[in-house]
Amino acid sequence: MTDISVIEAALEDVAKGRFSAVRLIEGRVSLVLNVSGLDVRDRGQIEIAVKGKLLELDGVEKVDVVMTAEKVERRLIAVGSGKGGVGKSTLSTNLAIALKALGHKVGMVDADIYGPSQPRLLNCEGRKPEAEGKQLIPVPNEYEVPVLSMGHLAKPGQAIAWRGPMAGKALEQLVNAHWGDTEILIVDMPPGTGDVQLSMMQNHKPVGALIVSTPQDLALMDAVRAVDLFEQAKIPIIGMVENMAGYICPHCGEVSDPFGAGGAEAAAKTMGMSFMGRVPLDIEIRKSSDGGEPPACSDSLQGKAFHDIAKRLATWLGDH
Repeated sequence: MTDISVIEAALEDVAKGRFSAVRLIEGRVSLVLNVSGLDVRDRGQIEIAVKGKLLELDGVEKVDVVMTAEKVERRLIAVGSGKGGVGKSTLSTNLAIALKALGHKVGMVDADIYGPSQPRLLNCEGRKPEAEGKQLIPVPNEYEVPVLSMGHLAKPGQAIAWRGPMAGKALEQLVNAHWGDTEILIVDMPPGTGDVQLSMMQNHKPVGALIVSTPQDLALMDAVRAVDLFEQAKIPIIGMVENMAGYICPHCGEVSDPFGAGGAEAAAKTMGMSFMGRVPLDIEIRKSSDGGEPPACSDSLQGKAFHDIAKRLATWLGDH
């Protein structure tokens, strides 16, 4: 005759310590399953496995499963700039991959509603997110950094001509998705200081912002405006990254600085914030990014630049 010990032994085979509160009353088994960290498919599979296993036991006629999950403390890191074309999206992608390599559970939100690029950078173009109820399920990819982007929802090449309220609702869907056990969300912000940025800061409260700039004065002027916007919203500034900093000639090895040198570091010092590091102006970064192969996946010098910044970011996260 089946008893609780037999049921628990059967559950151990399929639920591996995730079950509790097992009861058996007149052929009816009830139990609680802890599904923390499992995505929708895995939750469904474990429930089916549990019910199938128990219904094979003598005397078990019905199985009731209640699923619970611990709430994950999820922190948002905004990667912003005052203008476009400074490499913010590329930095976001590679930081996410580098943080994952450090052992963090990382996801990516492409908040650039009007100009999404994360599907290309993470090599998952053409994939549509599924949904669980009203929540989107992030799109998987070979780099194991789940991502959501308007690029996954709009048709290829479609112009997204939305006013602020519609863009804000779209952002809400991307952020409040079914992120599972993801602990850190890197948010690739749109350029400038408009409606989407305000919605992100007011409604989702990033724990910190990383500012990206190229070294020249015009870019730095806009970066200062981005810093001011985050400070007005009381979002801590983690630091500044200088992108496109120095070009090494592949033929002679000479370093030149078409955009200037050290401007972002000097600006960070003037504003009393941390300087997080430099990313070189390198054609390999452009080629690999366009090909959906983030440099942070390699042990190249280009990849090392992103990993060094990610380590500083991880240190900041550990202190806050």
